[in-house]
Amino acid sequence: MRKRWFSLMAAALLLGSTLLPAAPAMAAPTFKVPFPCGQSWSGQTRSDHSPAYAIDFNRTDDLGDPVVASAPGTVDRVTDLGGTSYGKYVRIDHGGGYTTYYAHLNGFNVSVGQSVGYGKVIGWVGSTGGSTGPHLHYEQRLNGSDIQVRFNGSLALYWGTKTYTSDNACSSGAGSGTVDTSGTPLTVRSGPGTNYSAVGTVADGTRVTIQCQTSGTTVTGTYGTSSIWDRIGSGRFIADAYVYTGYDGYIPNVPRC
Repeated sequence: MRKRWFSLMAAALLLGSTLLPAAPAMAAPTFKVPFPCGQSWSGQTRSDHSPAYAIDFNRTDDLGDPVVASAPGTVDRVTDLGGTSYGKYVRIDHGGGYTTYYAHLNGFNVSVGQSVGYGKVIGWVGSTGGSTGPHLHYEQRLNGSDIQVRFNGSLALYWGTKTYTSDNACSSGAGSGTVDTSGTPLTVRSGPGTNYSAVGTVADGTRVTIQCQTSGTTVTGTYGTSSIWDRIGSGRFIADAYVYTGYDGYIPNVPRC
């Protein structure tokens, strides 16, 4: 009797386990190439990389180029390991166990706890830590383990080198941009240069309409070094180096002033 009871219990447990639906896996975020819209970067994967599925991104003269969040999430680590390992790196938690790592940065543009979206500059390409030259070391992880990288759901090339063109935040649209000064107001000038008089300010995070673009004083800002100036009104210009437009340089179809 006792043996039969155990057999019945085992059968019930087995039957129950087959009837219970498995917990659905969390869908991965739609990851984008971690650079501003329209930029093309060479991404290398190799089997002796650590971790194996990481991608190293390079392009000519990339030191100081902006690195952007590849998907919305919350920054949960901003760390400087000095001259070892990742050096200066940022980790973003995207939920569902998914995280991304951005390593060997030259500097940070975010803080722990900050929410970020597509196209948000989180830092700049550098050569910190164990790096032997400027590049971005990029990873996607699930529950702490590195996974093969996907952009827009498509698997990256393993193993070898491939050119990736970013569509990160391209929907921001031509003719507009978002001011990013890491908190301080951006000075508005009466002309396209720092030698023109200040006629006001624009707050960090403001969405601006760009009427036309022209060249002027070279300025180093959030998005690198640029001589492009954006006219946002009659006699009102701001340095494009502090404006995220989704383009690396002049915006297509926006007239020159």
